[in-house]
Amino acid sequence: MDAILNTQLPLVDPVLKFLVILLIILLVPIVSDRLRLPHLLGMIIAGVIIGPFGLNLLARDSSIILSGTVGLLYIMFLAGLEIDMKDFRSNAIKSTLLGLYGFFVPMIFGILVGLYVLEFSLMTSVLLASMFASHTLITYPLVSKLGVTKDLSVNISVGSTLITNILALLVLAVVVGMSTGDIDHNFWFELAASFIVFTLVITFIFPIIGRWFFKRYQDNVSQYIFVLVMVFLGAVLSQLAGIEPIIGAFMAGLALNRLIPHTSPLMNRIDFVGNAIFIPFFLIGVGMLIDFRAFTNSQTLVVAVVMSVVATLSKLFAAWVTQKNFKLSKDQRLLIFGLTNAQAAATLAAVLVGYNIVLGETSQGEPIRLLNDSVLNGTIIMILVTCTIASFATQKGAKNIAISEHTEEQPSDVEERILIPLSNPDTIDALVDLSINIKSKYNTNGLRALNIIKNDANQTDTLINGKKILEKAQISAAATDTPVKTILRYDLDLVHGVTNVIKEENITDLVLGLHLKTGVSGSFLGNLTNGILEKSNITTFIYNPQQSIATIKRHLIIVPENAELESGFSFWLSRIWNIALNTGAPLIFYAPKSTIKLIKKIHLKHPIAIEFEVFSNWADFGKLTNELKEDDNLIIVLSRKNLLSYQEGMAEVPNYLEKHFKDMNFLLVYPSQSTFTVDGMVDLTNPSLLHAIEKLDVIGKTIATIFRKK
Repeated sequence: MDAILNTQLPLVDPVLKFLVILLIILLVPIVSDRLRLPHLLGMIIAGVIIGPFGLNLLARDSSIILSGTVGLLYIMFLAGLEIDMKDFRSNAIKSTLLGLYGFFVPMIFGILVGLYVLEFSLMTSVLLASMFASHTLITYPLVSKLGVTKDLSVNISVGSTLITNILALLVLAVVVGMSTGDIDHNFWFELAASFIVFTLVITFIFPIIGRWFFKRYQDNVSQYIFVLVMVFLGAVLSQLAGIEPIIGAFMAGLALNRLIPHTSPLMNRIDFVGNAIFIPFFLIGVGMLIDFRAFTNSQTLVVAVVMSVVATLSKLFAAWVTQKNFKLSKDQRLLIFGLTNAQAAATLAAVLVGYNIVLGETSQGEPIRLLNDSVLNGTIIMILVTCTIASFATQKGAKNIAISEHTEEQPSDVEERILIPLSNPDTIDALVDLSINIKSKYNTNGLRALNIIKNDANQTDTLINGKKILEKAQISAAATDTPVKTILRYDLDLVHGVTNVIKEENITDLVLGLHLKTGVSGSFLGNLTNGILEKSNITTFIYNPQQSIATIKRHLIIVPENAELESGFSFWLSRIWNIALNTGAPLIFYAPKSTIKLIKKIHLKHPIAIEFEVFSNWADFGKLTNELKEDDNLIIVLSRKNLLSYQEGMAEVPNYLEKHFKDMNFLLVYPSQSTFTVDGMVDLTNPSLLHAIEKLDVIGKTIATIFRKK
């Protein structure tokens, strides 16, 4: 009680301190929106106001530093986690060039300005220039919020961070070694060896550990804590290698990228906790460093202005050169500049290290530092200036890109409704997860969870059980911020219940689970699935989940001959494409040449990780068992009997799966059938069919365009 009522500043009561921080995190976005300021800039300004050089409400103590460190590592981890790995690899040269531009241009300008404008020594000028060269992805949360993380400019900017910061921190290590006399013939060997070992461990060992853990432990809390452990383990390994921990956090994000899909509940939790708590703590902590009294010192002011101008112009020039080299838009150039201009983590590390290196003493006994007080205070001001400019630049560029993408890509009037009949509590999470991964990103309200109660069932117990199942489905989908409409229905039997709801709700896709004890042959396909397939003509997925879809390494898709000539081709292909987009796992198509030819045309417009193998003889279906590996998912496109793509060997697929694949993930796909056919073949001139395909998503629009050209 006395601690709370104590008016002495800074505040010492931990409860009161945390309340102040939470009020800032709550109110700053509201006020920033009214003032049209980026939220992160508002957080930094709030830190200035409440910090030791403002109202002195809070001290920048160990709790603020700890939470801020977590926030900084979180930003770097999210950048690695959200990046499109396929684009990251394909754009490696672009990222490297931007990284080299972003490093050498500021280095050259910085050294010249340090030597001839600020009249520093060569060693001080080199260290000062390395501070201009590095950057922190402090504005990345703005990009993530606006949903443009997959844009080319973002991809190469994030990739360049690795290059610029490693080079800048390498310069720091060399300058410190030369200043302290620690560089000898073993220095370079030890640095290179430790960096190689660190990189190999994170690149190859982290994914193995992550996949093992996620396959065996499904508890939400355990998975989240595991992710935090991996982030900080990567940071510690980075420090042991002589590199700043932000590099380790970023590489940990890259290593776990494939294991945490963007649509997964785990990703939603990581985003939520980071943006709600840790990242605001970091931004507030940065604001607490800023001392406006430094503006009263003319030498500090001159150094701060020179540093801010050089850092900003050199990064702007690097962004301009990159834009011209790769023929990017002005908005992409602005976004590159915004992402690479903000100075924070590596810059702070460099200036503090340089400030603590004492080269000697003056005649009055004052220490001669590698970086003096003017540079230290000037750096803090430069951080404020560059973060402010970067915030506005990132917000403007990202907004314009988001608007253009929305206009170009969003199909008009998306009509996608996915029905998930549920009866087994053990498969609810897996079926909901699959449905979220196959749906279009524009489908924001199209999931339906269904539980059927037979008219002759025990009303009370069955009703309670049905409500629990539907509630669990809602909770599972809510973890990814995906709404689900629940339907509890009384009907004669399961088949009538499902098919009636399909008609009443205009369902486009049906996702069924395969009970492990039931198997896939015999009565299951005979009674339920065949009944539904006979009475409905929508795309139907029958899923056997043996592990989380996030831990799948490859999806092998077997496609029958003439599949592309049926009206449902574009519908199921679009769903499979979405799985690859959302999980990052590659697709391997086993299909006839004609089908592969069409899919390759689609791939040109919408690139994903994909491979092709010619396969047309279903008598050789059993030979594919040799191609399957651990953590693979087998997807088999089947057909209703007596239709164009039906093969005699399909009748044996259920028995074969039960015998050889019951312990592996597999997905059976029955394409939708419609009246858009002439003599059993798809009518490519039918405008209603093309309009329906167009409304799927961007993949559907491409397929419709290809059909029109035919």
